[in-house]
Amino acid sequence: MPFSIYQASVPVYVKLLAGQVGMIDKAVSDAETRKFSPETLFTARLNPEMWSFSEQVKATTNHAFRGTARLAGLPFPEIPDAVGTEAEMKARIAATVAFIQSVDKASVDSGHDREITFPMGNETATLTGVNYFLGFTLPNIYFHHTTAFNILRHNGVSVSKMDDFIGGL
Repeated sequence: MPFSIYQASVPVYVKLLAGQVGMIDKAVSDAETRKFSPETLFTARLNPEMWSFSEQVKATTNHAFRGTARLAGLPFPEIPDAVGTEAEMKARIAATVAFIQSVDKASVDSGHDREITFPMGNETATLTGVNYFLGFTLPNIYFHHTTAFNILRHNGVSVSKMDDFIGGL
C-alpha cells in the first residue's frame, strides 16, 4: 500500500487540534476553580525564552494549515490571527480544522514529490513534499502540541494524555 501523506496528516491534525480544544477547556475550568483569570495560563511559559501556551496553540495551527496548503499547492487560508483568549484560540482551531478538512485528499497526496520551498528561521529551505511533511511539519506540530500540554501540566491543570494530548480514541 502506498504512503498517503493525507492519511498521515489531516486526520492526525484534526485529532490533535480536538485535543487542544480539550486543553483549553480544562485550563478555563481550572482557572475558574482556583479563582484566577484563564489568561494567566494562556500566557504561561515553561521558560522565559519559550513561547506561551497560546503561542504554542498558534504554532500548532500554523503547521497544520500551512503544511496542508503547501502539500496541496494551495495558498494559505484566511485564519484568525489572535490567540489571547479562549474564544480566539478556539476560533483559530476551528478555522484551521475547517480548512484542512476541505482540502482534497488527492491534492495533498500529489505533494509527495513536489519541491516545497518555505521559510525556516532567517533562511529558506527546499524539500520534497514527503521530506517536508516527515522532517519539518509533523515534528513541529508534535513539538508545539506537546509544549502546550506541558505548560498546562506544569501549572497544575489536570490535562491527560488520552483526553487532551491524543484527543480521545
